[in-house]
Amino acid sequence: MFNIDTLTRKNIRELTPYSSAREEFSGQATVLLDANENPYDTDLNRYPDPFQKELKNAIADLKNVAADQLFIGNGSDEAIDLLFRAFCEPKNSKAYIFPPTYGMYAVSAQINDIEIVRLPLRENFQLPALATIKNEIKSTGLLFICSPNNPTGTVYGLAQIKEMADGFYGLVVVDEAYIDFSSSESALALLDSTPNLVVLQTMSKAWGLAGLRLGIAAASKEIIKVLNKIKPPYNVNTLSQAKGVEVLRNDDLVQQQIKQIQDQRKALRRALQATKGVRKVYPSEANFILAEFDQAAMVFRELQSKGIIIRNRTRLIKNCLRITVGTPQQNKLLITTLKNISR
Repeated sequence: MFNIDTLTRKNIRELTPYSSAREEFSGQATVLLDANENPYDTDLNRYPDPFQKELKNAIADLKNVAADQLFIGNGSDEAIDLLFRAFCEPKNSKAYIFPPTYGMYAVSAQINDIEIVRLPLRENFQLPALATIKNEIKSTGLLFICSPNNPTGTVYGLAQIKEMADGFYGLVVVDEAYIDFSSSESALALLDSTPNLVVLQTMSKAWGLAGLRLGIAAASKEIIKVLNKIKPPYNVNTLSQAKGVEVLRNDDLVQQQIKQIQDQRKALRRALQATKGVRKVYPSEANFILAEFDQAAMVFRELQSKGIIIRNRTRLIKNCLRITVGTPQQNKLLITTLKNISR
């Protein structure tokens, strides 16, 4: 049986969280003299809602999850860091990752003094079978699955994610930063049947709010309670909350943009495949494409010299560059520049 208390660090279980007078008050306040704010109205002179109730309700309606199953953070990176601080014992717990993948899992693990166990992806960037790694994931901690995976664009099936979570004693964290660009079903569908699952999403990518830093963690109510217990009191500012709600109410526009990006992803992939010097273009269900080049380092430098910035992933995957899907005009300029470089 899953018991969140057995996974939560002792010091976190015993922690008395910071609490404001406004959180403890349940009525309708008319005079606010509790938080030492400037009393003169500037629209921003009051502290933000510490639990982002309006934003959570909007996300809950859209994602079909309960509001009390949601944590909103200063980007998904805050949720990742808090998961380490709540559920990993320094020098004892482990962080399991499947490289090549998003680099912040390892960075956060090192910051929190957690051993990193690397379980490389198989050919074509597929997850290893649970049976082949079962003896390596016996320690408690966090197991990260990025789907669609960054930088490969690979998506993993819900059955495989479910099997991995059922076979792991710690928390399985499925990072779905790019799920809105995919046709695959979200791991949110597994929440009710998988108590040790945490699903990360973000408003930085498809929702176009990278500048606001709005990350989402969805999990059981028990896990969310722990994250709320240890987060900074006002971790998401008023402007970010308000803009997040506004964008969520314009879902039709966002869906149009997602469709345009998906169409451009197909066009860009075809154009890259027809470009001299490109060895292989990997399939992707994200808003980027991973491509292998004959001379990746040279291509990267030449693009930079012309003001076109892409991501050099050659340290992770030999001769590979990651290219974000841009507007039609941006993609056309990229392909034209690549063809001039390869002449």
